Amino acid sequence: MLVFVVADYGVGDLAFAEVGQRIVTALPDAQVVPVPVPPFDTVSAGFCIAQLARNPGPPSRIVFHNVAPRQDADEVRPGNEGERLAAARLDDGTLVVGVNAGFAFSFLATDADVRDVEAAAAGSQFRSRDVFPDALADLVTGRAELGQPLEPGAIPDPPERSVVYIDAYGNLKTSWDNAPVGSGSRVTVEIAGTTAEAVASDGTFEVPAGELSFAPGSSGWPSRQTFYEVFLRGGSAAERFRGVRAGDPVRVEPV
Repeated sequence: MLVFVVADYGVGDLAFAEVGQRIVTALPDAQVVPVPVPPFDTVSAGFCIAQLARNPGPPSRIVFHNVAPRQDADEVRPGNEGERLAAARLDDGTLVVGVNAGFAFSFLATDADVRDVEAAAAGSQFRSRDVFPDALADLVTGRAELGQPLEPGAIPDPPERSVVYIDAYGNLKTSWDNAPVGSGSRVTVEIAGTTAEAVASDGTFEVPAGELSFAPGSSGWPSRQTFYEVFLRGGSAAERFRGVRAGDPVRVEPV
């Protein structure tokens, strides 16, 4: 059983090992794959969740996520109370389970039924280790069922025309699904206070080395085929747009 763990613990952090250990204790057949995202980055988490859950994979796979910045309320939180656990079971049987925080379910909720899950909202600072693995196992084994659908408005829409994920190469995946000009035309791209010229193209590598392209990238799923990327051939677009983060608006205009 393949179990992805999408979380902001940090690459190689002990937390991934501790959560993985608890998941395998509760589900002995689990093969845990960590998927790190930046701290408190629910946009990147939501994008990764949908990319993994919506694309072909082995049966009975699970996408578990925990990016819980506890920013839904500014008051004192007794017992380290955090955002509530939620889940969705997709048509192919894929189970997605995690806290409903920020945009974590936003890329999935457009065509999936996200429901409440009965689990303690307080009692541990590290709920993804101490509380959630048992709740996950209960859902997988049938000892528990999904609860009521979340109320309308409980999940925000995905950010439009924004950066949604920055990969290890520095490519900026965006929520643009087309270009404002034809292939081969030049555009200006403005992100995080930096403006640069790029070539709108049908493929990211259809520019010479050192040039930026704005083109369909490698990500998407059947109900959402295209995510345009800002790509610097031979370099890092993230370094070109220094300080860029997931959620930043992306302005693209013809030159």
